[in-house]
Amino acid sequence: MLKEIRSFFSDLTGGKEADHFQDNDYRLAAAALMVHVATLEGELSPASRGKLHALLKSGFELSDALTGELIDVAVAADHEAIDFYHFTSLLNRALNEAGRQRIVEMMWEMVYTDGRVSEFEENVMWRVSDLLGISARERIELRRQVAGEQSETADDA
Repeated sequence: MLKEIRSFFSDLTGGKEADHFQDNDYRLAAAALMVHVATLEGELSPASRGKLHALLKSGFELSDALTGELIDVAVAADHEAIDFYHFTSLLNRALNEAGRQRIVEMMWEMVYTDGRVSEFEENVMWRVSDLLGISARERIELRRQVAGEQSETADDA
């Protein structure tokens, strides 16, 4: 299915396939996990897509076009995934502990896009963090940091 989507993008770009994000790209793995938490309760909302775009663009220093491409490929990768292991094992190989913590932090930012955390989101965050070797203490601290930033942003508005 992912190849079909790439072929579709290839047709759109005049035959030259855009292979910016291969299956072994840690950015795709991270984006797919963020898509997963953003779509646990339905489709990717415009607010979630905007937040995801901002996180990926700044986090991976991408252009708007490449960020949009990454999101599209990540949505397809998430739909094809049967578990988190493919994504987390790639992230474990590609990133050090600080990098993996940053991915968990970005995922928390996606979770808090709507201002609340469901039990499903909490469960996914626990499982992904565990697979990434992030301790419960670190996961909870990252959650508190993101929740604090979110409440500060809401207070400023």
